Amino acid sequence: MSTASGHRIVVTGATGNVGTALIRLLSEDPAVGSVLGIARRVPDRQPPGTEWAGVDLAADTGLAEYFKGADAVVHLAWQFQPARDPAATWRTNVLGSVQVFRAAAAAGVPALVHASSVGAYSPGPKDRAVDESWPTHGWPEAAYCREKAYLERALDSFEREHPEVRVVRMRPAFLFQEQSASEQRRLFAGRLKPGQLARPELLPFLPGIPGLRFQALHTDDAARAYRTALTADVHGAFNLAAEPPLDAKVLGELFHSRVVPLPRRAARSALAAAWGLHLVPASPQLFDAVLRLPMMDCTRAREELDWSPERTAVEAVEELLHGLRHGAGMETPPMEGRKVG
Repeated sequence: MSTASGHRIVVTGATGNVGTALIRLLSEDPAVGSVLGIARRVPDRQPPGTEWAGVDLAADTGLAEYFKGADAVVHLAWQFQPARDPAATWRTNVLGSVQVFRAAAAAGVPALVHASSVGAYSPGPKDRAVDESWPTHGWPEAAYCREKAYLERALDSFEREHPEVRVVRMRPAFLFQEQSASEQRRLFAGRLKPGQLARPELLPFLPGIPGLRFQALHTDDAARAYRTALTADVHGAFNLAAEPPLDAKVLGELFHSRVVPLPRRAARSALAAAWGLHLVPASPQLFDAVLRLPMMDCTRAREELDWSPERTAVEAVEELLHGLRHGAGMETPPMEGRKVG
């Protein structure tokens, strides 16, 4: 447990988009004594006060040993690919997460902060924001949403069985930063997608797809909310998103592009064809889910975590586009940069 030297924090998925940002914040925090970063592939970088452990969450049965003496476990680990093999992602994301929950309880960890997502929410409105009480049954056809929703149910049971553990569920919007560009291009657009297409001057027209309205957040802003939740006397779910919501009008202004209406069915058919030809790694079912995600109200995070984004959603997307153009990344295996175009 925490000593005079500060809190001990364990972070799973510590080399990913949110993990790298959170590790940086924790390494700079005088209230944190030590951090153990858990990942399948250990990086070469060594932030101050941070140790690494190479662990496959789906296969390792000795997780409780890594969690002993921790004041909190932050569970960020997630596997997006292979999207064409839902059994593989289920093993890592669902079964691996359940192992993390059980190990935290077995090790006597007093706080568990879990990375849920806007993707856990059931279809909802686009013209108004919903709070954390909105149902979390996901969009069942999309593996990502199905897995996030299942873990919400797993945490419901966990909290009933382990009332001594303070459980926090973070439900962020889409998370962008410049350094995540190469990773996110590989995961969602594919290796064949030239980063140079992120230049506004190369996109004179932008498709306006009915229902395509979503929220975004800079990764650093999400990491600040996670950091606060580690020690604040809070529990339950927190929506995390920045203004403004992103739709064709906002994106058209960002790209200086003319918005051209495109029927939802035509866009979906094109994506399904590209998916069938193995040209893109993101499934058409994930596209269906995005069209149905509700807008999130973040009042609870503002009031209980004293949190608000320092960057707008547009600024987060601008950073991502800049990163795409330059193949930005970081010195961890998932975040490795790569020149494109």
